[in-house]
Amino acid sequence: MILILGLGNPGKDYEKTRHNAGFMFLDALASKYSLSFSFNKKFNAQIVGTSIEGEDIIFVKPQTYMNLSGNAALKIANYYKIPAEKIWVIYDDVDLTLGKIRTRQSGSSGGHKGIDSIIDNLNNDNFFRIRIGIKTESLDQIPTEKYVLGKLTKAEQEIINTSFNKLFDLIISFIKDGPGNISA
Repeated sequence: MILILGLGNPGKDYEKTRHNAGFMFLDALASKYSLSFSFNKKFNAQIVGTSIEGEDIIFVKPQTYMNLSGNAALKIANYYKIPAEKIWVIYDDVDLTLGKIRTRQSGSSGGHKGIDSIIDNLNNDNFFRIRIGIKTESLDQIPTEKYVLGKLTKAEQEIINTSFNKLFDLIISFIKDGPGNISA
């Protein structure tokens, strides 16, 4: 079983913001497989399960703010007895150019508060990370916190959607062959 967490902030105010790239990707992936998320009170998360390529998968969107994402990750991992190596986290990266995808098996949070929370709660950094770049030239013009919580422009959303299409294929290959380090 694989647990795939998409990181973001809950609520209408945060929809389509750069910081919600993880939520947006899981929404697109769920739509591709005609799946619907439902709220699970025990985990404080939107959750849906399926099978892809013969592997049981749980998609999760924690319904806490980004910096508390580890709470849901820990509860779900413990409940389903999923080891850290089978947890995949999809999230935004302000240091990567818009639409770029980079993966890594373990390591530090790189300053991402959602990843900090997951590392702290799991007491483990050996989970798979899939980062989606959100950096544009406008980052230089406003504070980072305001930038990441800003709405994607139509042009930015098109670039993100193109990267999601690449990521769909990567997810399938990772399910079949195991996760790997890529930069695309």
